Amino acid sequence: MGDQDLSNELAGQGYQLVGRHSAVKICYWTRESLTRGRDCYKGRFYGIESHRCLQMSPSIDSCNLHCRFCWRNQGWENDAVMPEYDDPESLLDRSLDAQRRILSGFKGDPEVELGRWEESQRPKHIAISLTGEPTLYPKMNRFLELCHERGITTFLVTNGTNPDALRALDPLPTQLYVSVTGPNPEVFRRLTLPAYEDAFDRLKESLSIVRDLRTRRVVRHTLVKGWNLGWVDAYAELDLLARPDFIEPKGYVYMGKSRQRLGRDHVPSHEEVGSFARRLARRTGYLVLDDSPDSKVYLLGQRASGRFLPGRMFETNAPPMVPA
Repeated sequence: MGDQDLSNELAGQGYQLVGRHSAVKICYWTRESLTRGRDCYKGRFYGIESHRCLQMSPSIDSCNLHCRFCWRNQGWENDAVMPEYDDPESLLDRSLDAQRRILSGFKGDPEVELGRWEESQRPKHIAISLTGEPTLYPKMNRFLELCHERGITTFLVTNGTNPDALRALDPLPTQLYVSVTGPNPEVFRRLTLPAYEDAFDRLKESLSIVRDLRTRRVVRHTLVKGWNLGWVDAYAELDLLARPDFIEPKGYVYMGKSRQRLGRDHVPSHEEVGSFARRLARRTGYLVLDDSPDSKVYLLGQRASGRFLPGRMFETNAPPMVPA
């Protein structure tokens, strides 16, 4: 990054810069978990403890999409594999230190249980999803390896337009999220404003790779009313290409920088997301397993028993979870 104005802007928005290209920021649900005992839908669906979840990015200034619904900074990103990047060893250490520093002030809050705060000082999950496209970070494999060595589970969220990086992942993250935000090339182009003309083809290639990865895999559809909500058959074809363990239809949230590009009328209701989810379930053969109205999100899965039961806590040494 190296731009003082951008550094000041990010710091003013609550980002803790932990390198020239990396940052940590407390999640809304981390705060809610500490002060009110409320976990985010990832806790409900996958067993994540929000007060022990660290949200970060190794690529705050690198992304190859400029999604209209994104609430993060845009307009100054590198759009290819990063030529300069932060060292993974120091990145992990600085990220953990930053999380502890951010949460230090909660210790004296009368609404926060001391035991819960002490747990928050030992992050158990890292969500590599804060901003930017993390697969553009060339040292992702080493970063994942370091996290797993410390018993920290990893959620890697990607826009799916860098298939070579997915093909090269070793080790795999504990959970891989792929965002599929357009049912066809035209809708995808208008909504995500990709840097590459073949971005949608790259996404489809990634979905075919995801199908064979031996880790927990999720396809997420961020649904923006008036833009990409609908086209159930087309989304189903993409989902069946990947055959993920779970599918998450999730409504767009009117917040952050997205308010400069979209309006409140583009926010679907939970009922509208639910209608989409049920139709998608019928088309793909998946089951509607759960939902979280607070986050306007539904969970679709292949079966609701055994190792696919929502809320199963991750173990970094657990056997890979793949469809039966």
